[in-house]
Amino acid sequence: MGSYALLPSNLVEIQSSNISGFSYCQPEKKRLGVGKTFCSAAIQTSTCDENLAIAPSHVAEEKIGVLLLNLGGPETLNDVQPFLFNLFADPDIIRLPMLFRFLQRPLAQLISKLRAPKSKEGYASIGGGSPLRKITDEQANALKLALEAKKKNVSVYVAMRYWYPFTEEAVQQIKKDKVTRLVVLPLYPQFSISTTGSSLRVLENIFRKDAYLSHLPIAIIQSWYQREGYVKSMADLIEKELQSFSMPDEVMIFFSAHGVPVSYVENAGDPYKDQMEDCIFLIMRELKSRGINNDHTLAYQSRVGPVQWLKPYTDEVLVELGEKGVKSLLAVPVSFVSEHIETLEEIDMEYKELALESGIENWGRVPALNCNSSFINDLADAVAEALPSATAMSTSTAEEVDNDPVKYFIKLFFGSLLAFVLLLSPKMILAFKNSLL
Repeated sequence: MGSYALLPSNLVEIQSSNISGFSYCQPEKKRLGVGKTFCSAAIQTSTCDENLAIAPSHVAEEKIGVLLLNLGGPETLNDVQPFLFNLFADPDIIRLPMLFRFLQRPLAQLISKLRAPKSKEGYASIGGGSPLRKITDEQANALKLALEAKKKNVSVYVAMRYWYPFTEEAVQQIKKDKVTRLVVLPLYPQFSISTTGSSLRVLENIFRKDAYLSHLPIAIIQSWYQREGYVKSMADLIEKELQSFSMPDEVMIFFSAHGVPVSYVENAGDPYKDQMEDCIFLIMRELKSRGINNDHTLAYQSRVGPVQWLKPYTDEVLVELGEKGVKSLLAVPVSFVSEHIETLEEIDMEYKELALESGIENWGRVPALNCNSSFINDLADAVAEALPSATAMSTSTAEEVDNDPVKYFIKLFFGSLLAFVLLLSPKMILAFKNSLL
């Protein structure tokens, strides 16, 4: 997709005590019991009066809120192109230098128009839309019930980055409910500036402009892949699926994670790659403690655009494993906690077909965690542990400025190159003309 955005250093620094003005909490790991699975009701959000601006400290009754952050997804085929537009209009997804920032929306329109037909085919193959909102709502309700079982009376809100309910809707509901303390919980186990980072940037912009929200004590659980409950939940699912093979000991455990551009890691300091590798290590260590010593590997999926993404690529590794004689493979979607297009279509259909064509005879796939009881209980504990650290965001509004002229020139050059390549390519020109008709 070209040149990508850089977040302020305090947003990507793992050891920082705050993120974009928000207090940051990395909850302690804690052993949990297995509870009941909750997946029945859904939490709804709605818009409300924008004039509410009563500082939380003036509210007598404490009201705790939990804000779940997720990507969002088109619920119908007609939603696909506008969803893609929202995705590619995000400067944390496609970064253009300030001089070319005016091209952000036109480029997003062109790219979304080009990608929509293929994306519609993918969503049509899984029922005509993404199940992500439904599953996230179910997770929100399950988390609420799990927290109530721990004597925590909370309201749980869902904020999607690129589709309904948008972050702004969830925040307005938080204001309407007069929440006095808020825990922000991204539904991404590992931190990346393109997922958690992008959502936090939106939150920061909203909170800074609002008298009520700027005084609201808030804690952010930046990443939680290392939590014992998550690791054990993943190991449980893998152990169970291995038993579906006739010879479980010979199965290759194939971790497939969503990729990010290499520039995120090398230039912006994104900790995603390191956290992903650490996550795999922890899961495999847990499996080995159970006597499961299968071979494993990690690859990255869902790359788009001409730039280099994290390697190895999932499709290339599947072919290589087939050539090496691997006959049984268990795919593990490690960066996804909910079923959606990347698991149901990309892994279950595209990669399965490729694996079988490459000589792999026995294919299996670990389901996403969804409302797995031990997983939800661990998230509830993470929220409870984060609550005491909630503090109001900092009052500073100054944005960090990159004063390094060399870095600025590099960003300017590659951003300009991306802009001209996209705008002058025949397909882009054709798409742009068609969009005007």
